[in-house]
Amino acid sequence: MSPTRFAVDRMLGRLATWLRLIGQDATYGSQLCGRTLVRHARREGRTILTRDRRLLRDPHSPPVVFIAGDDFRVQLRQAVDHFHLDPFADVFTRCARCNKVLCGVAAAAVADCVPPYVLATQQRFARCPHCRRVYWSATHADRIRSELVALGFPPPPH
Repeated sequence: MSPTRFAVDRMLGRLATWLRLIGQDATYGSQLCGRTLVRHARREGRTILTRDRRLLRDPHSPPVVFIAGDDFRVQLRQAVDHFHLDPFADVFTRCARCNKVLCGVAAAAVADCVPPYVLATQQRFARCPHCRRVYWSATHADRIRSELVALGFPPPPH
């Protein structure tokens, strides 16, 4: 069974970012709402995540899941539970900005893109092949993992 691919409506931007942080394929943009969202999801074989109840009544739409909560933590919990996702399995494998799968790169390849301290203290880097954003493990990664644990998701065994 292939993983679920999501089309996230424009009302759920923070959820889209968190889905990407946990490695889920989640398209999102200010233009993705209503009929545009439905066409996009149908064309790409995606499940719609929305706060728009009208999409639930469309018999021709692709699969739609209504996201009930206003808080991104409640929304993320709902999506993880509904789709039986493991939030730690693919954490930090996608670009949080544009959703592309990250590629590992050598430190020398990003030396001109990161602060000298980061270059001196980090061994592993990843880059988005689309937007060229560079990622490395730092305190933000620890905070994200802590947030996932605080939401009740069990961390993987070491």
